[in-house]
Amino acid sequence: MTDTSGAAHPIGRRTVLIATGATAATLAVGAAAPEAPTADKADAGHSAPVAAAAVCTLTKEMTEGPYYLDGALVRADITESKPGVPLKLALTVVDDDTCAPLSGALVEIWHCDALGEYSGFVGNNGHSEPDDGSFLRGGVLTNSSGVANLTTIYPGWYRGRCIHIHLKVHTGVTLTSDGSFTGGRELHTGQLFFNETITTAVAKISPYSTNTVTRTTLAQDSIYDDGGAASGLLTLTALGSTAASGYTGTLTVGVETS
Repeated sequence: MTDTSGAAHPIGRRTVLIATGATAATLAVGAAAPEAPTADKADAGHSAPVAAAAVCTLTKEMTEGPYYLDGALVRADITESKPGVPLKLALTVVDDDTCAPLSGALVEIWHCDALGEYSGFVGNNGHSEPDDGSFLRGGVLTNSSGVANLTTIYPGWYRGRCIHIHLKVHTGVTLTSDGSFTGGRELHTGQLFFNETITTAVAKISPYSTNTVTRTTLAQDSIYDDGGAASGLLTLTALGSTAASGYTGTLTVGVETS
């Protein structure tokens, strides 16, 4: 299961702002101002606060990958009892021009399980397991603060890629009677990445430890560009005293809305 989607699934080169950690508090200030400066405006005027300029840094999108499936369920918990280290995501979506939070945006994620298998494509990483076509896939609408809270597990890995989660942001979707969504506008396609030290600890825990595929690190990955939060690197906070207790992953993703 090698991700070669750069050629197979080209996407538009929309721009996206991604900020996290120490810059998160600044977003609240930017959201309160109707004309918060972008990085370009701050550089031109030389008068905006440094923190505001850091928040409004624009970066490129990342490839969708070959394992996307339409019809994901709208739900906050996508685990479907898949074994693995707990991961609670808190992803904040903001407008890249004003830094104002986007409420009602659908944040959709999908990723492989601990053995590197994607639902709908089980077997591509050499493991045999039940495949319902929906595990570890889904999305949720952002709240009034622009936050999407999702519960999943720490992803595993497959040939040729570091550990990651795929991400899409949609606006104007219509929820359907079967629990999915339709329509709307896709604003962003990207990926979320994980601290290598934490990943090394997680990889020693079962069932990750039974994944015999050689793991690609962040530094070896063909898509992650060592850009930290600006390239989708999550801020991870431990939920307990051991890696097995799990983590909270936070990131603020700003998208172009016009």
